[in-house]
Amino acid sequence: MILKLYQIDAFASRPFTGNPAAVVPLDAWLPDATLQAIGEENNLAETAYFVNTGSALQIRWFTPLAEVKLCGHATLASAFVLFNFLDWPGDSVVFQSASGPLSVSRNGAQLTLDFPSQAPESLPAPQELVTGLGSMPRQCLANEDYVAVFESEQELASLRPDFYALAQLDRRGVIVTAPGDTVDFVARFFAPKLGVPEDPVTGSAYTHLTPYWAVRLNKAVLKARQISRRGGEIGCELHGDRVHISGHAVSYLEGTIDIGD
Repeated sequence: MILKLYQIDAFASRPFTGNPAAVVPLDAWLPDATLQAIGEENNLAETAYFVNTGSALQIRWFTPLAEVKLCGHATLASAFVLFNFLDWPGDSVVFQSASGPLSVSRNGAQLTLDFPSQAPESLPAPQELVTGLGSMPRQCLANEDYVAVFESEQELASLRPDFYALAQLDRRGVIVTAPGDTVDFVARFFAPKLGVPEDPVTGSAYTHLTPYWAVRLNKAVLKARQISRRGGEIGCELHGDRVHISGHAVSYLEGTIDIGD
């Protein structure tokens, strides 16, 4: 069986920046073990698969180690593939997912995700979090991920995490964030328990960060930067219980996968 594969740099305006995602369109769902094996073989933060059933576009995402319930950059990449390679009609697409319906719209080269808001709640910082980050955050919150808030962009950039310690935590990953020097806020994301020590740009993290910073800064439209080595620019807007997350994407690779009979 031969499958088409696209590798897309999401939240990027040029190659080798943003977050690379593999996108594999399918005619029908393959066994979960096969989907996971392809994700492991690709060895990217996420491999996205989608199936057009005729009545719905279903999407799933796999890290090298596990399936996840929500992924922003690979959803952005999947919409980019539909719009640019698969002749998708119109300027919007709705994916059905484990996190409900997720829409992506395009305005010129910009793509905007419409995701559920996941406002984090304050809680004491677990010792594994403090040990893993090597520093006590100003504030600790959590929803699907932990959110550790620091004082400055410089402090965030200087973190050198202990990934073994962070992998012992009971949530998907750890978002660290601080006020930005030239944008509203900056962030980094660590998910070592899913095989992703540091993710270059994490769309789903902004479902936590947007409601937090919207309240803290008293503004609904925000500019953010993920300050990983590759880096990425993200536009964020809070719309009630939804978050709009915007960015660009570029194509890096188009190929095929041969998985045998």
